[in-house]
Amino acid sequence: MKKIAVYPGTFDPLTNGHVNIVERALRIFDQVIVAVAENPDKRPFLTYQRRIELATQCFLAQKGVVVEGFSGLLTDFVVSKNTTIVIRGLRAVSDFEYEFMLAGMNRKLMPMIETVYLMPSDDYMFVSSSFVREVAKLKGDISALVPNAVLMALSE
Repeated sequence: MKKIAVYPGTFDPLTNGHVNIVERALRIFDQVIVAVAENPDKRPFLTYQRRIELATQCFLAQKGVVVEGFSGLLTDFVVSKNTTIVIRGLRAVSDFEYEFMLAGMNRKLMPMIETVYLMPSDDYMFVSSSFVREVAKLKGDISALVPNAVLMALSE
């Protein structure tokens, strides 16, 4: 039986840290579904459709990765994909409190769902989508922080 995990996020934009988490998850799971959340409440920088397109471009050659958009409850999406595993990235202790509460709420909604936390490599411990957006807006060099497709999209 195929081991499938869902890696959800807004991915606004997708960073090399996100890519690194997917690569690590593929060491454990046969398939990783990169689930791009619509999440209009966050008022994303990139449109929902553009975030899906960029994630698809970034993982096109990666065997075992599927990119899909979703809206609504993550738990419903996870169950619809016939899995019970959610992947989340942890960069620092400051991420843990939010992730702990999120996993608790998901477990309350759907008790069979398990959250697996992965840490990115040291090169990406400080990389966040918010920092990337900020540096990009100020015309800083983000080439080491994002995949090429994202770099090109943000420079448009």
